[in-house]
Amino acid sequence: MNLDWLGDFSDPYLRTPLGQGVFLSGIILGVVAKGQVGNSGDIDSAPMFKQIMFGKMQRRDLLRHLARVPELLGAYDGLKKSAPYIRQLSGKTGELLLKGGGELGVEGNFAFSVAFLNARDYYWKIFGKSNDSEAAEE
Repeated sequence: MNLDWLGDFSDPYLRTPLGQGVFLSGIILGVVAKGQVGNSGDIDSAPMFKQIMFGKMQRRDLLRHLARVPELLGAYDGLKKSAPYIRQLSGKTGELLLKGGGELGVEGNFAFSVAFLNARDYYWKIFGKSNDSEAAEE
């Protein structure tokens, strides 16, 4: 698992443990949402997508969604292959969120949304797979 690239962002929020935890949360929940609908499905129809209050999320909302990830990993066939990786990333994310305190605010909601919308690209950046090899696998 490679998270060194998070240091490439110049945003001060993403240099804090809370900011990194929120960002990684967006990746996790984005991957989960995509897994709920499968590769051919529209992410807008994913149950996870419908439950997230984009732009208005508070820390407790984020923690509630993350607490459900272990249950969701076993419930959807589209998540079974990536489940060990998501668990590993969830562990690191939880650690960062526990280190950083405070609410998400505008910065956190923005970081979460960017990560959620680009979850697949960031996921492969973390776990070392290029977009070309990903496309060949599908």
